[in-house]
Amino acid sequence: MDVSIVQIVLVFLVTFVAAIDQFDFLESLYQPIVTGPIIGAILGDVNTGLVVGGTYQLMTIGNMPIGGAQPPNAVIGGIMAAVFACTLDMDVNLAVATAIPFALLGQYGVTLFFTLRAPLLEFFRGCAEKADTKGITKWTVISEVILGLIFAAIVTLFFIGGQTFGQTVVDAIPEWLNNGLTAAGNMMKFVGFAILLKVMMSRDMWAFFLMGFGLAVIGANITTIGSSAILLVLTFIGFGIAFWDFQQQTELKGAALDGGDFSDGI
Repeated sequence: MDVSIVQIVLVFLVTFVAAIDQFDFLESLYQPIVTGPIIGAILGDVNTGLVVGGTYQLMTIGNMPIGGAQPPNAVIGGIMAAVFACTLDMDVNLAVATAIPFALLGQYGVTLFFTLRAPLLEFFRGCAEKADTKGITKWTVISEVILGLIFAAIVTLFFIGGQTFGQTVVDAIPEWLNNGLTAAGNMMKFVGFAILLKVMMSRDMWAFFLMGFGLAVIGANITTIGSSAILLVLTFIGFGIAFWDFQQQTELKGAALDGGDFSDGI
C-alpha cells in the first residue's frame, strides 16, 4: 500500500498526542481501542483499525507499570498493529502478535524518556524555589515534547521504511509460523483478560461473571448456536443466579447471627 505525506504526518501527530496522553493528559486517548480506529481512518480502513484496536486492548487490559518496571508499550504496539493490518493486509491476530516487538521497543523508549528527563528535575526544582510558574510550565512543555517526539519518531520511521521491508518479511514467513503467530495473537487477548481478572476478581463477582459469559455467548452466536449449546449456556446463567442467591442468603444469615441490636424489632 502506498502512503501519502498527509498520512505520514497524521500518524506522526496521533502518536505524538497518544504518547503524551499516556503519562500526562490521562484522557485514555492512548488506549488501542481509541488509536486503532483513528489509524484505520487515516489509512482508509476504519473497520480493520477498530477490530485491531479492540483485540490489542484486550491483550493489554491487565498490564500496568509497577514501580520502575514498564509493561510493553500500548501506544506503539497498538498503532503498529493497526498499521500492519491496514497496510499489509495482515490477519488481525497476526498483526497483534507481530506488533509485540515494537511494543517492547516502546518499553525501552519510556525508559529512555525517564532517563533524559531526570536532569530536567533540577530546573523544575529551581523554578519551584523561586515560585516561577512560567518556568515550570516551560520545562513541562519541553519534557512533553521530548516524550512525544521519541514515540512519534519510532512509529513514523517504521511506518515509512517498513512498507517494503514489512511486506518482504510477511511474504517470507512460512505458513506454519504464520499460523502459529496467528494462534498466539488470538490467545493474547484471553491472557490479558485473565491477568485483569486475577487482579480484580473477588468471590462475590463470580456469579455475575458466569451470567455475563452466558449472555455474551448467546448474543454473539444467536443465529448459529445449537439447542444443546443453548442448554449448556443457560446452565452457566442458572448457576450464576443460584450462586449469587446462595451468597446473599449466607451473608444475611451471618448478619443475623452477629448479635445485633433487636430492641427496635428489626
